[in-house]
Amino acid sequence: MSAKRQELVLSAFALFYEKGVHAVGINEVLAASGVAKKTLYNHFAGKDELVLAVLDYRNEAYLNWLGKRLGRSETGVGKIDELFEALDDWFNDREQELHAFRGCFFINVSGEYGDPNSAIYQRCADHKAAVEAMISASVELLGLSREDSLELTEALSVLKDGAISKARVQGNLSAAKHAQKAARRLIVSYQGTSA
Repeated sequence: MSAKRQELVLSAFALFYEKGVHAVGINEVLAASGVAKKTLYNHFAGKDELVLAVLDYRNEAYLNWLGKRLGRSETGVGKIDELFEALDDWFNDREQELHAFRGCFFINVSGEYGDPNSAIYQRCADHKAAVEAMISASVELLGLSREDSLELTEALSVLKDGAISKARVQGNLSAAKHAQKAARRLIVSYQGTSA
Protein backbone atom coordinates (compact mmCIF):
# COMPACT_ATOMS: atom_id res chain seq x y z
CA MET A 1 0.00 0.00 0.00
CA SER A 2 1.41 3.40 -0.96
CA ALA A 3 2.06 5.90 1.83
CA LYS A 4 -0.62 8.31 0.54
CA ARG A 5 -3.22 5.55 0.24
CA GLN A 6 -2.40 4.36 3.75
CA GLU A 7 -2.68 7.90 5.10
CA LEU A 8 -6.10 8.26 3.48
CA VAL A 9 -7.30 4.94 4.94
CA LEU A 10 -5.98 5.66 8.44
CA SER A 11 -7.39 9.19 8.48
CA ALA A 12 -10.74 8.01 7.13
CA PHE A 13 -10.90 5.22 9.71
CA ALA A 14 -10.28 7.61 12.61
CA LEU A 15 -12.98 9.98 11.36
CA PHE A 16 -15.52 7.27 10.43
CA TYR A 17 -15.04 5.49 13.76
CA GLU A 18 -15.50 8.70 15.73
CA LYS A 19 -18.34 10.32 13.77
CA GLY A 20 -19.87 7.72 11.45
CA VAL A 21 -19.37 7.26 7.73
CA HIS A 22 -22.25 9.43 6.51
CA ALA A 23 -21.31 12.30 8.84
CA VAL A 24 -17.85 12.61 7.28
CA GLY A 25 -17.35 14.14 3.86
CA ILE A 26 -14.46 13.54 1.49
CA ASN A 27 -13.12 17.05 2.14
CA GLU A 28 -12.83 16.28 5.86
CA VAL A 29 -10.84 13.13 5.07
CA LEU A 30 -8.60 15.13 2.75
CA ALA A 31 -8.02 17.81 5.39
CA ALA A 32 -7.17 15.21 8.05
CA SER A 33 -4.86 13.22 5.77
CA GLY A 34 -3.17 16.14 4.05
CA VAL A 35 -3.67 14.34 0.75
CA ALA A 36 -4.84 16.15 -2.41
CA LYS A 37 -8.26 15.36 -3.89
CA LYS A 38 -6.68 14.22 -7.16
CA THR A 39 -4.52 11.73 -5.24
CA LEU A 40 -7.58 10.37 -3.43
CA TYR A 41 -9.33 9.75 -6.74
CA ASN A 42 -6.20 8.09 -8.12
CA HIS A 43 -6.62 5.48 -5.38
CA PHE A 44 -10.41 5.31 -4.97
CA ALA A 45 -13.24 5.76 -7.49
CA GLY A 46 -15.42 7.27 -4.78
CA LYS A 47 -16.32 7.29 -1.11
CA ASP A 48 -17.74 3.76 -1.13
CA GLU A 49 -14.41 2.38 -2.35
CA LEU A 50 -12.67 4.28 0.43
CA VAL A 51 -15.12 2.84 2.97
CA LEU A 52 -14.39 -0.70 1.69
CA ALA A 53 -10.64 -0.09 2.05
CA VAL A 54 -11.18 1.20 5.59
CA LEU A 55 -13.25 -1.89 6.43
CA ASP A 56 -10.46 -4.11 5.08
CA TYR A 57 -7.90 -2.23 7.16
CA ARG A 58 -9.94 -2.53 10.36
CA ASN A 59 -10.79 -6.17 9.67
CA GLU A 60 -7.12 -7.11 9.34
CA ALA A 61 -6.08 -5.06 12.38
CA TYR A 62 -8.88 -6.46 14.56
CA LEU A 63 -8.39 -10.10 13.52
CA ASN A 64 -4.62 -9.84 14.06
CA TRP A 65 -5.17 -8.33 17.50
CA LEU A 66 -7.77 -10.93 18.50
CA GLY A 67 -5.66 -13.77 17.12
CA LYS A 68 -2.71 -12.65 19.24
CA ARG A 69 -4.92 -12.42 22.30
CA LEU A 70 -6.49 -15.85 21.80
CA GLY A 71 -3.02 -17.26 21.17
CA ARG A 72 -2.11 -16.54 24.79
CA SER A 73 -3.84 -19.78 25.78
CA GLU A 74 -3.62 -23.32 24.44
CA THR A 75 -6.95 -24.60 25.79
CA GLY A 76 -10.48 -23.98 24.59
CA VAL A 77 -11.59 -22.70 27.99
CA GLY A 78 -8.54 -20.45 28.20
CA LYS A 79 -9.08 -19.02 24.71
CA ILE A 80 -12.75 -18.28 25.41
CA ASP A 81 -11.78 -16.65 28.70
CA GLU A 82 -9.16 -14.60 26.84
CA LEU A 83 -11.79 -13.44 24.33
CA PHE A 84 -13.68 -11.64 27.08
CA GLU A 85 -10.47 -10.43 28.77
CA ALA A 86 -9.50 -8.90 25.42
CA LEU A 87 -12.89 -7.24 25.08
CA ASP A 88 -12.59 -5.83 28.59
CA ASP A 89 -9.21 -4.33 27.72
CA TRP A 90 -10.66 -2.87 24.50
CA PHE A 91 -13.73 -1.37 26.21
CA ASN A 92 -11.55 0.25 28.85
CA ASP A 93 -9.07 1.68 26.33
CA ARG A 94 -6.17 -0.53 27.35
CA GLU A 95 -5.60 -1.64 23.72
CA GLN A 96 -3.74 1.14 21.91
CA GLU A 97 -3.73 -0.57 18.51
CA LEU A 98 -7.54 -0.55 18.36
CA HIS A 99 -8.03 3.20 19.06
CA ALA A 100 -10.33 4.56 21.77
CA PHE A 101 -13.40 2.31 22.08
CA ARG A 102 -16.42 3.49 20.11
CA GLY A 103 -18.19 0.17 19.69
CA CYS A 104 -17.79 -2.32 16.87
CA PHE A 105 -16.86 -0.49 13.67
CA PHE A 106 -18.61 -3.18 11.61
CA ILE A 107 -21.88 -2.96 13.55
CA ASN A 108 -21.69 0.83 13.31
CA VAL A 109 -21.06 0.85 9.55
CA SER A 110 -23.62 -1.84 8.73
CA GLY A 111 -26.19 0.26 10.58
CA GLU A 112 -25.51 3.10 8.15
CA TYR A 113 -25.91 0.89 5.07
CA GLY A 114 -29.35 -0.70 5.11
CA ASP A 115 -29.07 -2.81 1.96
CA PRO A 116 -27.82 -6.29 2.94
CA ASN A 117 -26.74 -6.81 -0.68
CA SER A 118 -24.40 -3.80 -0.75
CA ALA A 119 -20.68 -4.53 -0.83
CA ILE A 120 -20.15 -2.49 2.35
CA TYR A 121 -22.82 -4.36 4.31
CA GLN A 122 -21.43 -7.68 3.05
CA ARG A 123 -17.91 -6.73 4.13
CA CYS A 124 -19.28 -6.09 7.65
CA ALA A 125 -21.01 -9.48 7.63
CA ASP A 126 -17.78 -11.15 6.45
CA HIS A 127 -15.92 -9.66 9.41
CA LYS A 128 -18.47 -11.03 11.86
CA ALA A 129 -18.18 -14.46 10.21
CA ALA A 130 -14.38 -14.33 10.53
CA VAL A 131 -14.56 -13.51 14.24
CA GLU A 132 -17.14 -16.26 14.74
CA ALA A 133 -14.77 -18.71 13.00
CA MET A 134 -12.09 -17.80 15.54
CA ILE A 135 -14.54 -18.44 18.37
CA SER A 136 -15.56 -21.72 16.74
CA ALA A 137 -11.91 -22.85 16.57
CA SER A 138 -11.61 -22.19 20.31
CA VAL A 139 -14.84 -24.06 21.05
CA GLU A 140 -13.64 -27.05 18.97
CA LEU A 141 -10.86 -27.55 21.53
CA LEU A 142 -13.50 -28.36 24.17
CA GLY A 143 -14.23 -31.71 22.50
CA LEU A 144 -18.02 -31.27 22.41
CA SER A 145 -20.37 -32.81 19.87
CA ARG A 146 -20.72 -30.94 16.58
CA GLU A 147 -24.23 -29.76 17.51
CA ASP A 148 -23.11 -28.55 20.95
CA SER A 149 -20.06 -26.82 19.42
CA LEU A 150 -22.26 -24.96 16.94
CA GLU A 151 -24.74 -23.94 19.65
CA LEU A 152 -22.01 -22.79 22.03
CA THR A 153 -20.22 -20.84 19.29
CA GLU A 154 -23.47 -19.05 18.46
CA ALA A 155 -24.14 -18.28 22.12
CA LEU A 156 -20.61 -16.95 22.69
CA SER A 157 -20.88 -14.79 19.56
CA VAL A 158 -24.13 -13.31 20.87
CA LEU A 159 -22.52 -12.68 24.27
CA LYS A 160 -19.56 -10.99 22.59
CA ASP A 161 -21.66 -8.70 20.40
CA GLY A 162 -24.08 -8.04 23.25
CA ALA A 163 -21.21 -6.99 25.50
CA ILE A 164 -19.88 -4.66 22.78
CA SER A 165 -23.33 -3.07 22.39
CA LYS A 166 -23.85 -2.67 26.15
CA ALA A 167 -20.42 -1.12 26.55
CA ARG A 168 -20.98 1.32 23.68
CA VAL A 169 -24.67 2.18 23.89
CA GLN A 170 -25.17 1.98 27.66
CA GLY A 171 -21.64 2.87 28.74
CA ASN A 172 -21.36 -0.37 30.73
CA LEU A 173 -17.60 -0.84 30.58
CA SER A 174 -17.78 -3.99 32.71
CA ALA A 175 -20.05 -5.71 30.16
CA ALA A 176 -17.24 -8.03 29.01
CA LYS A 177 -16.70 -9.25 32.58
CA HIS A 178 -20.42 -10.02 32.94
CA ALA A 179 -20.41 -11.82 29.58
CA GLN A 180 -17.32 -13.75 30.66
CA LYS A 181 -19.14 -15.08 33.74
CA ALA A 182 -22.08 -16.17 31.58
CA ALA A 183 -19.66 -17.80 29.10
CA ARG A 184 -17.99 -19.79 31.87
CA ARG A 185 -21.39 -21.07 33.05
CA LEU A 186 -22.32 -22.03 29.51
CA ILE A 187 -19.09 -23.95 29.02
CA VAL A 188 -19.60 -25.88 32.28
CA SER A 189 -23.18 -26.62 31.23
CA TYR A 190 -22.16 -27.95 27.81
CA GLN A 191 -19.28 -29.95 29.23
CA GLY A 192 -21.64 -31.50 31.77
CA THR A 193 -24.12 -32.65 29.11
CA SER A 194 -21.41 -34.22 26.93
CA ALA A 195 -19.85 -36.19 29.78
